[in-house]
Amino acid sequence: MLNYCYDAEEILMNEEVIVVAADNSGSIGMKELDDVKVSYETVSYYTFRVAYMECIAAGGNPFAIVLHNFNDEDVWHQLIKGINKGLKEVNLENIPITGSTETNFKLNQSALGLVVLGKKTYEKKNKVRPKQLELAIIGQPLVGQAVIDEQEKVAPLSLYKELSEISGVDLIYPISSKGIKYTIDRQVNQEITYPKHLDITASSGPGTSFLIVYDTKISQLIKQKTSDYLQMIHTLS
Repeated sequence: MLNYCYDAEEILMNEEVIVVAADNSGSIGMKELDDVKVSYETVSYYTFRVAYMECIAAGGNPFAIVLHNFNDEDVWHQLIKGINKGLKEVNLENIPITGSTETNFKLNQSALGLVVLGKKTYEKKNKVRPKQLELAIIGQPLVGQAVIDEQEKVAPLSLYKELSEISGVDLIYPISSKGIKYTIDRQVNQEITYPKHLDITASSGPGTSFLIVYDTKISQLIKQKTSDYLQMIHTLS
């Protein structure tokens, strides 16, 4: 029923697994030729969101962040501020941040790369899945200027963290830049009937929405916690 496909890389080290999750951003920032004009704090915040969500989805507990800055050196503090904003939302304010800035050459457009490193215990046994599962989309897929204009539709990062820790949640994963259908097709080997109003190909590149699959026994709890962010529910058989 579920494929459990993760974009994060897992490296086995003795009885511990290092989870490596990454995201990048291009032509979004404050340079003249950027397609979307936003602060570098906003750029790094949303780039961090995606890498963090992918790390959590794979079961990793974040312990370090690596930042690759291809913008001007004087925006470094803004980038750190954006990452710290995300860390604060998930109560991880003491995570160390390292990285580098390209200072030999100036790019005409903004560019940024970010890696979140996490740890988890190696598990040899397969996960026992609930007998009945439900699938939901939390938040609205948004990209570019729409992320700024429709912030009320962006699923809170704190909500993602909270739901990931609930017993009965079988899978939680950010919707990718290729949309809802692409993300679900990777995770679920079952035909899904989507509501007509839902745009299943819209990009959710900055991690503005996510997929959650959970035991039907906690259905009411999920609805209660997700409120207006809940986009659709489908029962998996």
